[in-house]
Amino acid sequence: MRPALAASLTLLLAGCALAPPRPLNAEALRQADAAITAMIEKQQMPGGVWWVEQAGQSYHRAYGQRALQPSPEPADDATLYDAASLTKVVVTAPLIERLREQGKLDVDAPLQRYLPACGDESWGGITLRHLLTHTAGLPAGMGAKLPNGETWSGTAGAQQQACGQKLRAAPGAQFVYSDIGYILLGLVIEQVGAAPLHEQAEAQLFAPLGMTDSGYLPLQRGAPAARIAPTEKVAEGEYLRGVVHDPTARRMGGVAGHAGLFTTSSDLARYARMLLAGGLLPDGRRFLSEQSVALLSTPQSPPELKEKRALGFDIDTPYSRPRGKLYPKTSFGHTGFTGCAFWLDPTSRSFTILLANRVHMGGPTNTLPLYEQLGTLAAQAAGVEAPPAPAAR
Repeated sequence: MRPALAASLTLLLAGCALAPPRPLNAEALRQADAAITAMIEKQQMPGGVWWVEQAGQSYHRAYGQRALQPSPEPADDATLYDAASLTKVVVTAPLIERLREQGKLDVDAPLQRYLPACGDESWGGITLRHLLTHTAGLPAGMGAKLPNGETWSGTAGAQQQACGQKLRAAPGAQFVYSDIGYILLGLVIEQVGAAPLHEQAEAQLFAPLGMTDSGYLPLQRGAPAARIAPTEKVAEGEYLRGVVHDPTARRMGGVAGHAGLFTTSSDLARYARMLLAGGLLPDGRRFLSEQSVALLSTPQSPPELKEKRALGFDIDTPYSRPRGKLYPKTSFGHTGFTGCAFWLDPTSRSFTILLANRVHMGGPTNTLPLYEQLGTLAAQAAGVEAPPAPAAR
């Protein structure tokens, strides 16, 4: 059955005087609709919202349901989704850049300058750059218990647990995608910015960008529960709805540097446009410097590592599925465990957003193939062509 909600194809105002963009490729959009519908029919996700935009022209559509239990609810463009690890690149990384621009921190300074009691002597070489590029040598995640066997909770407990980790490799020697690194970055932001992470996110990011639906703790901010896509079942008849899915972020009270953001596709589109405009807002005011945008979106990993990350965004690693088969390696993006994918291409001035709540299905699901499909189809919709094959010798 076709999704109940109609597609919308809208010509948005471009930020500067440019030649009119050609229409998005209708066949690529049709194939994307079919791919998302097929994933829903295979019960890999209940529904979601997809957005593709190129040079001001966008196509966005809601598919399927935002909730299946306790009763079906159709998804729509206004649905708030738990964005999981998109928090890293929509909140934590740009806040680090805002503080850097203000002269309050140095991304190449040691972590222990900002969190002096964190880690032992082996941590002395860890910089904020290492944390941002997942090259600090930290494990991927941390458990629910401290070394003495006690359980932890709250921000203080998270810091104690994170700073007690043993390094798996020397700083800069290995790429390991790590939530712990971004938990620590969130703590640095609170220390340097002298305010809770969620308050800085609202004041420094969401308010100036006009991302009125985005933030941590949506129920406390007054968002109606009915607009929020529920995620996992936690008790008989009870689903997480407006409460972060990530268990570590939940232990921290719902606010963390690695997870906790709830957002909509239209808000993420605002953020994407700013990045593709080199840090400018639609009215021409500067939000981020060109240097900050470059640090967020171009390779900043140790040059000897094959995995390429910016100071936040993924560029070329095993996690780069949303790049698809056509976007160049100058594009960048990120994914989120709950079923989210976000990819941007400065060359074609296009981006793609998928927000979904695959974890609501209650069993193993795999939306990774869809990320790659949608990345390829978004590029086709934007007119990106495959590079020519190398000439035969």
